[in-house]
Amino acid sequence: MFGFDAFKGEQERIIRHLLSGGDAFVLMPTGGGKSLCYQLPALLMEGTAIIISPLISLMKNQVDAIRGFVSGEEGIACFLNSSLDKGEYQQVQDDLISGKTKMLYVAPESLAKEDTVQLLRRIKISFYAVDEAHCISEWGHDFRPEYRKIREMVEQIGRAPIIALTATATPKVQSDIQRNLGIPDATVFKSSFNRPNLYYEVREKTDPERDIIKYIKQNPGKSGIIYCLSRNKVESLAEQLCINGIKAAPYHAGLDAKVRAENQDRFLSEEVNVIVATIAFGMGIDKPDVRFVIHYDIPKSLEGYYQETGRAGRDGREGACITFYSYKDILKLEKFMQGKPIAEQEIGRQILSETVAYAESNCCRRKLLLNYFGEDYPEENCGNCDNCLHPKPRFDGREELRLVLELVDSLKEHFKTEHLANILSGVKNALILSYRHDQLDFFGAGREHDVRFWCEIIHQANMLHFLKKDVETYGLMSLTDDGREFLAHPRSVMMTAERVFAEGVDDDDEAPVPQGGGGGGDPVLLAMLKDLRKDMARKLGLQPWILFTDPSLEDMSIMLPISIQDLAKNCVGVGLGKAAKYGEPFVRLIAKYVAENEIDRPDESFRVKTPPRPSDLKQYIIQSVDRGVDLVDIAEAKGLEMSELIDELETLVHGGMVLRRLVTYVDETFDEDEVADVCEWFRNESDSDDIEAAIEAFPDLEEEELRLIRLKFLCEVAN
Repeated sequence: MFGFDAFKGEQERIIRHLLSGGDAFVLMPTGGGKSLCYQLPALLMEGTAIIISPLISLMKNQVDAIRGFVSGEEGIACFLNSSLDKGEYQQVQDDLISGKTKMLYVAPESLAKEDTVQLLRRIKISFYAVDEAHCISEWGHDFRPEYRKIREMVEQIGRAPIIALTATATPKVQSDIQRNLGIPDATVFKSSFNRPNLYYEVREKTDPERDIIKYIKQNPGKSGIIYCLSRNKVESLAEQLCINGIKAAPYHAGLDAKVRAENQDRFLSEEVNVIVATIAFGMGIDKPDVRFVIHYDIPKSLEGYYQETGRAGRDGREGACITFYSYKDILKLEKFMQGKPIAEQEIGRQILSETVAYAESNCCRRKLLLNYFGEDYPEENCGNCDNCLHPKPRFDGREELRLVLELVDSLKEHFKTEHLANILSGVKNALILSYRHDQLDFFGAGREHDVRFWCEIIHQANMLHFLKKDVETYGLMSLTDDGREFLAHPRSVMMTAERVFAEGVDDDDEAPVPQGGGGGGDPVLLAMLKDLRKDMARKLGLQPWILFTDPSLEDMSIMLPISIQDLAKNCVGVGLGKAAKYGEPFVRLIAKYVAENEIDRPDESFRVKTPPRPSDLKQYIIQSVDRGVDLVDIAEAKGLEMSELIDELETLVHGGMVLRRLVTYVDETFDEDEVADVCEWFRNESDSDDIEAAIEAFPDLEEEELRLIRLKFLCEVAN
């Protein structure tokens, strides 16, 4: 009936156990065949199986599949949720009471309704199947309060065997699920988490849009999912992919239900190759030939990461899982936790720390993942992850670690990672001078390494639990008992000098090389462009980065623009305004260099195109700012956090736009002296527009205040 010749893995044992009336806990990776474990028994047993499922789209997908297997028997599988009208609800009710329905899919919210409880008490229940059972656990990645009431609902309706199924559960989550459902003695069927066909890779998040577009163009016609944390990013990235000739569609909870369903169907029917989505998409979607899953933002948990990457290669063939990682994203996620109950924050921090450890580790990623889920992977090299294919050199970091821990131990107050790294590297800035830390014996003690090196050592010390970062106090570092033990008895600790990222080498050696400091461009031309920028900045009395940032120059060395239009169109952080103001000498230099060296410029297919006009949101923001509408009102009108609104403003200003009323807003809102001090610091002291450095220099100002003052500065000086 289901089209299979034999059972897969533990399927037969699970089905026989359920048929015999036993409770079961099934832990099976995505693509392992969980659905059959309850669908087949439901057809064979007397009564109706109640299948508790989290998503309407998942219910519809599975109900349609079952009806397809049993031709002409539409009532054999139904779903009960808020999408039904009165007539459809009555039809489901009639089919249930008549005994026609063998499988009823219901959301936990619907199950908790009194009408549903009374309806289900009138029929014979064969068993309860709790799909995506990780949603029950407070330790899980997708906590749903209604899931924790399932046991209560079952007792009201009438006890029957319970089978809980999930693709992701650590031993802690498994225990929590069984306890909450009241099935502590359930037989556990645990399949291996290993998906040997999946390739795992973590890339540095320097220019993810360009990397993503290039990757997709190198893999034409392949289906893929791109996950983003925010709805705004889903919309803008889907739009950018379409502009660059990639068939893509967005999917998130803010879209109209009809649009969501249409986009999902277009993806399943291969009318579009790529779906850009929030984490709501994909749970239970039966598309076996997804060839890549890309995380634009680092996931909140390894459970979520494993669940989402598991949607690639379900047919056992190739599946690439690429994640973009920036530690700034981790700081954002930590900031989102503030204001939640302390216990929830503690759980969130523990879960997030595992994600950081995975992203920054130089170990086999497959080994780390399986270990997280309580499974040993005996091989040291899996041969199918970035760390195994492109291993980084390691070194004994005993002395470097000792230096960091001794510095932290010597300070009377606690400080952030960047401040500690600045002390060791011997960097003088306003904060260092205000605390007189330039007079410490530790100041410059590690000047043979740069600030980034010491930041990495401190991050790894945190991962090793030698240091503790207190999110409540905005990431201040303190020494732990393990750290004191290390100082008392130093030992060899193997570390990496830099955070580990993939080299990004595909079979054709055409993939991007995101190493954070250039890569892929002409090094000679890049050096010439930096010299030109330095000379121009000296003449104009500005810091070099104000003209063009390093990423902009790196793009110039790759894309080789020879006109102002090319410069604005193809180089990151350069809009028409900035290109017109500073770009002429740069495009002349590039044109001359290209001609003298007979260089072929990149073809159009690898140029990342941006929308030719602002999106509706950006247009609204521009018009509102121009009318002098308060930023708080603009954010509220569009349902944005203030940080998200500032993200949009930064995109506009970095693109070369001058928002004069924004300048006025900053002048009228903030203290005149503080604004002048920050602008002066950006003009004369800062070697980049890095907001983290500004936070270090002005600890009394909020990050959002500094970002807005920086926008004023860029509007007045850079653009």
